[in-house]
Amino acid sequence: MHGEYKVPGGKLVVVDLDITNGTIENFRLAGDFFLEPDSALASIDAAVNGLPETSDAATIAAAIHAALPADATLLGFTPESVAVAIRRSLSRATTWKDYDWQLIHGAAYPPVVQMALDQVLADEVGAGRRKPTLRIWEWNEPGVVIGSFQSVKNEVDLENAKKYGFQVTRRISGGGAMFMDAGAVITYSIYAPGDLVHGMTFADSYAFLDEWVIVALKSLGIDASYQPLNDITSPTGKIGGAAQKRLGNGAVLHHVTMSYDMDGDRMVEVLRIGREKMSDKGTKSANKRVDPLRSQTGLSRKEIIERMEATFTGLYGATADDVTPEELAMAEALVAEKFGTEEWLYRVP
Repeated sequence: MHGEYKVPGGKLVVVDLDITNGTIENFRLAGDFFLEPDSALASIDAAVNGLPETSDAATIAAAIHAALPADATLLGFTPESVAVAIRRSLSRATTWKDYDWQLIHGAAYPPVVQMALDQVLADEVGAGRRKPTLRIWEWNEPGVVIGSFQSVKNEVDLENAKKYGFQVTRRISGGGAMFMDAGAVITYSIYAPGDLVHGMTFADSYAFLDEWVIVALKSLGIDASYQPLNDITSPTGKIGGAAQKRLGNGAVLHHVTMSYDMDGDRMVEVLRIGREKMSDKGTKSANKRVDPLRSQTGLSRKEIIERMEATFTGLYGATADDVTPEELAMAEALVAEKFGTEEWLYRVP
């Protein structure tokens, strides 16, 4: 069996192993990481050989920790990342390059249609009718998107949302509210088979699925990094946040919103949570807490998106695509049946 795991912000970990009568044998670790002393590599191999194939990641990592010499230095990887690679090999997880990725960057849709499209496209990938896809969203009207389990009244000042023209919608993934002013955010969704993240914890999969955008931001001169569980950040402030949903048909929906420009005053008028978090610091703190990409790069939103698309395509390959008429029709039907209804929006009042 063979498994690979690219450590977010680190190096590639590669494992090869056999299974005999339920036991790991002939285990070999490789990769472009750094390890001192050299003999520590043999210690890691010996620690894994003989473990039951049913060992979970925590058990494998603990065995490696216990076997490492006291003076061992690991750079670009950890015992935990080796354990992830092993679990991925045992579950026969796939890699990015195993798929023919599609890239959608097309028309703008109302916020409620965006929510429905996320479910439709993820469902289509899970059913095998659509290839794995990266979709860059376009916005032509403002919206507030709350997490699946959030309370509308606790999160949103509905009077101010209406006053400023923000459509309030609920997505199918968890997490917090997203303040989506038209032309002021960069949002993308990844629709992938669950095999891509087999062997990973939820926390590992968040960083893994966003590694490419960290690479893109760094290429623009931003010292970007991933802050668990779901934040993309930099030394000068938070850039964006991720949310994820595992569908029953095996698909993974992973989406991220990053702030390109921000009206901090407007945000704390519309979002109650923003008001609460900043109540003891003043509105100016909201502008400091989220550091938009515009202020960090001086580039247009279009230029940043173009770099993101080029980075993803360069790393994994991608073919230009679009939402099909059938998919859009399914999304519009879901708006009528679910996402546009009071029952869905206020399922947590």
